[in-house]
Amino acid sequence: MSTERPFRVLGVQQIAVGGLDKSALRTFWVDLLGLAPTGTFRSETENVDEDVLAIGAGPHAVEVDLMQPIDPDSKPRVHEPPLNHVGLWIDDLPAAVAWLSDAGVRFTPGGIRRGASGHDVCFVHPKGNDAAPHGAGGILLELVQAPPEVVAALGG
Repeated sequence: MSTERPFRVLGVQQIAVGGLDKSALRTFWVDLLGLAPTGTFRSETENVDEDVLAIGAGPHAVEVDLMQPIDPDSKPRVHEPPLNHVGLWIDDLPAAVAWLSDAGVRFTPGGIRRGASGHDVCFVHPKGNDAAPHGAGGILLELVQAPPEVVAALGG
């Protein structure tokens, strides 16, 4: 592992909230708080049916994902815990994954892949293990490749 970190965390990209019925989540986040729906995402392999919302606009927008499991008895269990994960904008995702892997960070299976909003993503496992002792302190953490406009706006 090199000592100089080859990437920067630019800001919060998203929070993901899970429940058995996303219509109840939607009542709170859309109807009561007024967040704007921007899309949907469904994946059998990720066991998720989600509504994508936004707080703010442009490169400063933060995504809020309302997730319910397609099959509540299957994994991943996107509704447990209710605050499922937090996503962070990363300016160079491949460099971050390589550097963090060398540092002993444990990632979930699947590697870097296209996420619900079309950005490349990967997930840091909540817990470390013998092979990779560093997890994200008990939470699931999504690392998200920031597009150029977000890098320009948040990169300083």
